[in-house]
Amino acid sequence: MVTDATLAAQQRTDAGKSATRKLRAAGRTPAVLYGHGEQTRQLSLDSHELGVLFSRISVDNTIITLEVDGERGAALRALVREVQIEPASRRILHVDFYQVHAGERIEVEVPIHFVGTAAGVKAGGNMHPNFNALPVRCLAEQIPEFIEVDVSGLDIGDSLHIGQMTLPAGATTDLEPESVLCSVTPPTVVVAAEAAPEVTEGAGGPVEPELIRKRGEEGETAE
Repeated sequence: MVTDATLAAQQRTDAGKSATRKLRAAGRTPAVLYGHGEQTRQLSLDSHELGVLFSRISVDNTIITLEVDGERGAALRALVREVQIEPASRRILHVDFYQVHAGERIEVEVPIHFVGTAAGVKAGGNMHPNFNALPVRCLAEQIPEFIEVDVSGLDIGDSLHIGQMTLPAGATTDLEPESVLCSVTPPTVVVAAEAAPEVTEGAGGPVEPELIRKRGEEGETAE
């Protein structure tokens, strides 16, 4: 995954369903760019270029440089805040961008990479991660691509808490330190069900199995 990317954009003035339908028919995707103290910009993006870019980046934590046609000054740096996707075709319908500035602390979702095999898993236990990504606050220019967590030291019954993990330099999280990041539980034991005795159906209902000899009759001679 790359941690920064560039995307060409065009300004748009037409709004409404009819305008967006025409835009998509022309191979472009509507988008909006907003930020603290910034004027909201209505944009459009090349749908093919957008799809290719999103397929090779971590959308949640990659800063995208938007080169807006007709925009004077430096290119605009932004994070993706929302993506609308058509369920059937998986086509991107709309993108919301949040403009960021150098020196600004922002909150992003950073993927967690669990490394190593827990000692408890080697002993037959089961690993249970409670988070696949972590919400962190950091400078816009210091967004980590991922957070690596070593779980090799966890035995059966052990848990790793948020407060025990090492965050990248300059990053913090609002999660409670006691929150469980992952844990190793004992092996799952499957108890086989005991087979019920075979019952024969008769005219009057179930017929109990016939006893060839009752208890206490051992040694008696049949007449």
